[in-house]
Amino acid sequence: MSFVMSFGDIDLKLLKVLHVVLSERSVTRASERLGRSQPAVSNALRRLRDLLGDELLVRGPNGLVLTPRAQALERPLGEAMALVEGCLFDGDRFDPADASGVFRISAPDRLSVPVVPSLLDRLQRFAPRLRLHAVTADRNYALELLDRDVVELAVGTFAKLPHHFNSETIVQEGFLCVVRKGHPLLKPQAHFDMAAVLSYPHVVVSAAGRDSFFDDLLEGHGLSRNILARVTTFNAVPHLLMQGEAIGIFTKLASQALAASFGFVTRPVPMDVGRIATALAWHVRNEQDKKHIWLRQEVKAICHGLKPTET
Repeated sequence: MSFVMSFGDIDLKLLKVLHVVLSERSVTRASERLGRSQPAVSNALRRLRDLLGDELLVRGPNGLVLTPRAQALERPLGEAMALVEGCLFDGDRFDPADASGVFRISAPDRLSVPVVPSLLDRLQRFAPRLRLHAVTADRNYALELLDRDVVELAVGTFAKLPHHFNSETIVQEGFLCVVRKGHPLLKPQAHFDMAAVLSYPHVVVSAAGRDSFFDDLLEGHGLSRNILARVTTFNAVPHLLMQGEAIGIFTKLASQALAASFGFVTRPVPMDVGRIATALAWHVRNEQDKKHIWLRQEVKAICHGLKPTET
């Protein structure tokens, strides 16, 4: 009755022993390299001889020599072991300068304006072979994208997260009024108080097409504003604020980005209505991934660098 060996008859530990013994041509040196006792290596070699039906190493005039079967195995076995070790351990290394692929993030529009261009700039400087895929998403859609592995990182404001997500608050933002140069509110004799701010028509950005987070905060103080235009992205905001006397009230990072790009003037909201927390959220599957850790650190650095002085 003949015995037919299958791959399942050899475990990875035996293959490791075989690789080292063939490369060292010595059971003694192999045991030292493997950190195992010589009898244990000899026993493993005996099992390999039985399984493969070949002596593998035999005595020669100057020590052990490889049989033809062992010679045929030596190179491909070494390549296979290197491949296995690479699959298991190289993923633990990440060098942005050599990395390639795509970083996939989501952010609400208020954060896309200040974060995405800065993140792209950092990738071009420190990780030139990486590409950026940014999706505009509110909190619910962002979590759905994380669940489906469409994006790796979500930036935004999140309520209580399911247990399979992790998060970290990276900045607490207040709000700024954004107006065109020459707006009546900026005149020296103008009273810049909350009543004056609310007396002008407002431009609101809300992806969901409803009241913004700022309106929710205002409602808590028994206040509301006259909304002239409600848009779902910041694309139309510069044009809308350049005309007439409309005002925008946005988070500080978005306001500062608009001011820097289009020459608007910003003023602190003349009432402490509260802050909005911006956080990073990610799926637990990416918690220990070195590429993902680097991405989180880069986004945090951007938000910390953009963080305005609290007023």
